[in-house]
Amino acid sequence: MPQVIVAARLDFATQEDRDRAVALTAPVQLGTRTEEPGCHAYCFAADPCVPTRIQVYELWEDRASLLTHFSHPYYAQMVEVLRGVGIVDTWNQVWEAGDHGPVYGGDGKANADFFGAT
Repeated sequence: MPQVIVAARLDFATQEDRDRAVALTAPVQLGTRTEEPGCHAYCFAADPCVPTRIQVYELWEDRASLLTHFSHPYYAQMVEVLRGVGIVDTWNQVWEAGDHGPVYGGDGKANADFFGAT
């Protein structure tokens, strides 16, 4: 079954707002990761190159688990926290991924099984 990937960015008015958002959402991120069925990854992290940006990465077992997340109390908490910390712009996308594998093989090079002979 294809997994679902969410990628997003959140831009804030100041680096202080961004840093506050990261700190305030950490408990919600941990709860989502550990308690919500189908969540394999859920990370809202400070971008090391853009001081006012958070990069978002989520990996869900399937569409149903992500859809269920949208009605979970942690999702509501995340929305509430983020609305109060100075977001000025957002971008987000969702993908369904049917094929996956490690990026690198045992030799440290691109995984030839996934990418084909390199």
